[in-house]
Amino acid sequence: MSSLSYRSSYRRHLPHHQPPGATLFVTSRLAGSIPKSVEQSLVRRGRRAREALAGISDSERRARQTYSKMKRSFARWDDALDKAEAGASWLRRADVARLVADTLHSRDGREYDLLAFCIMPNHVHAIFAPLCRDDGAYHSLSSIMRLLKGRTARQANLVLGRRGTFWQHENYDHVVRDEGELGRIIAYVLENPVKAGLAQARDEWQWSYSKYEL
Repeated sequence: MSSLSYRSSYRRHLPHHQPPGATLFVTSRLAGSIPKSVEQSLVRRGRRAREALAGISDSERRARQTYSKMKRSFARWDDALDKAEAGASWLRRADVARLVADTLHSRDGREYDLLAFCIMPNHVHAIFAPLCRDDGAYHSLSSIMRLLKGRTARQANLVLGRRGTFWQHENYDHVVRDEGELGRIIAYVLENPVKAGLAQARDEWQWSYSKYEL
């Protein structure tokens, strides 16, 4: 089986789940966007959390704790990205942010239903629902991200006149559980520039999109 074929669950450094028909919240960050010492600290905290979860025998309790710990872990990583004063921040440039936004829109209705996104200086939040292919299988998260990140990395490096890794290899992704959570996540994504001090109000930020009015 190809590494880009649809699978409902797989794992690299992080677990990745894609139930059939799921809506996904995906965050991708630039390579070198967080200081190494901060990154190592966050990785250690995540490892300790996984070890603690592995010791919970009750499956329902483990599932609840996993969801809670994943939310806290994501919040710590996102806060570190928002507060980073050094490191890669190429998405600050309008020409680079625009090509990422255009690429996200270009695949809408082809590989996924694009619900919302926000392009920050060093990371991107996107919410989308992978669509079915002609053969009835869903477009896989791995294939979607490979195309998006590969295309934008090549174009951005040309614009920036640089070579090398543009995106951090692995993404954070979360399965949206219901309509209520979807609304909360979209609101979180749109408010990210305000929380980070980049805008006074969400509609001031040029590099956000939502299919829905909140």
